[in-house]
Amino acid sequence: MAFVDEAKFFVKAGDGGNGCISFRREKYVPRGGPNGGDGGRGGSVIIESVSRLQSLIDFRYRSHFKAKSGGHGMGKDMHGRNGSDCLMTVPVGSIIKDSETGEVLADLCNEGDRYIAAKGGDGGLGNRHFSSGTNRTPRIATKGVEGEELWLRIELKLIADVGLVGLPNAGKSTLLSKLSAANPKVASYPFTTLEPQLGVLHLPRGESCIIADIPGLIEGAHEGVGLGFTFLRHIERTRILLHVLDASSEKAMDDFLVVEKELKSYKEELLLKKRLLVLNKIDIASPDMVQQLQKEFADLGFETLCIAGLTGEGIDSIKLWLADLLEIPNTLNPVQSGTKEEVSPPISASKDSSDIE
Repeated sequence: MAFVDEAKFFVKAGDGGNGCISFRREKYVPRGGPNGGDGGRGGSVIIESVSRLQSLIDFRYRSHFKAKSGGHGMGKDMHGRNGSDCLMTVPVGSIIKDSETGEVLADLCNEGDRYIAAKGGDGGLGNRHFSSGTNRTPRIATKGVEGEELWLRIELKLIADVGLVGLPNAGKSTLLSKLSAANPKVASYPFTTLEPQLGVLHLPRGESCIIADIPGLIEGAHEGVGLGFTFLRHIERTRILLHVLDASSEKAMDDFLVVEKELKSYKEELLLKKRLLVLNKIDIASPDMVQQLQKEFADLGFETLCIAGLTGEGIDSIKLWLADLLEIPNTLNPVQSGTKEEVSPPISASKDSSDIE
């Protein structure tokens, strides 16, 4: 099933029912007076976030959402039936925007968050409301108010604890398959991952966290090159970024700087997240090259972890590492413009972990 993370849709709330013009007509009751009932309220279009959904795929098959209109008022002071609401369910992490202005109307980042996208119209008043001492037989009733209608845009930002970033063929999909039960496509050519992949990582003490594999970036992605920055929004809400590098490449440091530049060009705040460097493919890399990379990244203030995703070497160390980091404040400073900055002391992977907050 295709992954859809943005869509445009139309919402129309129900119109209010019209008020009624009616008079009481009963035997032996002269001048019974007005008894026209009010119209019912129109239903509203309500958007609710639920955790069971992971994509906006439903919007491919339905783009118009309409609530029921209210019933008209009737004689004998009978009120019209209220229109039923239209309840839309969207994934947690959805952002609702005005389609024309781009204004953010709602950010549904928690389970059960609700937003009234279009409010139903009020019902009209029956003629019983217009009776007075000078007008005892009013033949006046008001029409119901039309419900709101507008075009909206919805964008999905996946909510994950850990995001995997890196150039194509760095081994992110392989790492995801080793850390979780996810089964992403793995191949020896670039861009095997064309949409974000999610996996659940079970940590050593029984806790779990969600990992998102973001499709590979390339130089110029923030300008639309390759897959562009289409999926970069999905790492905005991650707590930790695992930057996966191909340690067997002679341009590993250049690859690191390319991704750093693209993250900064998209949104500089991404560099403030806890970011950990994973040197992958050490089973085919030169040991001297791996040691040199570790030294260079240590000089920049980054701690590195060496793994071989294909054989599974180092995977348990990543799990212990994440179990520690998901509990502590953000103390890891980013590297900007290739300069060295002070960072907190390296975090030991052997530190005891407790329940994740």
